[in-house]
Amino acid sequence: MYFASSEVGFGKDVLEYLTDKTSIAEIHSALLLGIKDYFAKMGFTKAIIGSSGGIDSAVTIALAVEALGKENVRAVLMPSQYSTSHSVSDAEQLSKNLENPYNIIAIKNIYDAFLTELSPLFKDLPFSVAEENIQSRSRGNLLMAIANKFGYILLNTSNKSELATGYGTLYGDMAGGLGVLGDVYKTQVYALARYINREKEIIPEHILTKAPSAELRPDQKDSDSLPEYDELDTILFKYIEERQGPKELVAQGFDEKLVARILRMVNLNEYKRNQFCPIIRVSYKAFGVGRRIPIVAKYLS
Repeated sequence: MYFASSEVGFGKDVLEYLTDKTSIAEIHSALLLGIKDYFAKMGFTKAIIGSSGGIDSAVTIALAVEALGKENVRAVLMPSQYSTSHSVSDAEQLSKNLENPYNIIAIKNIYDAFLTELSPLFKDLPFSVAEENIQSRSRGNLLMAIANKFGYILLNTSNKSELATGYGTLYGDMAGGLGVLGDVYKTQVYALARYINREKEIIPEHILTKAPSAELRPDQKDSDSLPEYDELDTILFKYIEERQGPKELVAQGFDEKLVARILRMVNLNEYKRNQFCPIIRVSYKAFGVGRRIPIVAKYLS
């Protein structure tokens, strides 16, 4: 199993370490074991996953199919008016490649119904994170309804980079019974996808090459809210795994404002991680089991 070591190095060395082919193969095996073990010991047999056409859900679905069998993994595509056509087609192609069952449930009518009922309170206030989160929570409700009706366990697709920075919606895309990628950085998720595709294309190539997006508003990209993942994951690793503080990071040449921004996101979002589902641990600093800090703590620069 993969466990991060100390004093990895600086800059690109961290990314090279995180995406090392041997480590990725070990993480792949560890995640499969974690899924199998969780389901076998808890007496579960079937999983359900929200399939967005993005890299995180694609890797989670592929891992679940390998661990549980294609007939035991149901993907649910839940496009909104902000979803791109390729998100639906990419998600469909993934399930066709894996031969697992899938359904498409558009959420526009559900979303519009929420806005209609909230209009007396929201009035003419501009579009904000509130409307974005309604979409995410509508999807979470649909997934949990199907899970309850048919006895599925919802597998969560949030990665470690998102959990670290709070880039997720409580009771929405953070819902689930087990976090498959919660201890896997975004750069590692891409490396896992390439590993899964090592013999043939399982995850459609377009999923690996398109810009990541939550698609909760027009033309949204992850980079609108987060630094580029190579830089983000390098600083996160040094802060979380290596326990390096802001002064140490700035001394290594990282931009002071960027460091302060990232560390502030990590520290302010412990309350979200505290409410997250169990995570399959593949490092010694997994949130919840390897890294415990107070929910409310003074941020020190």
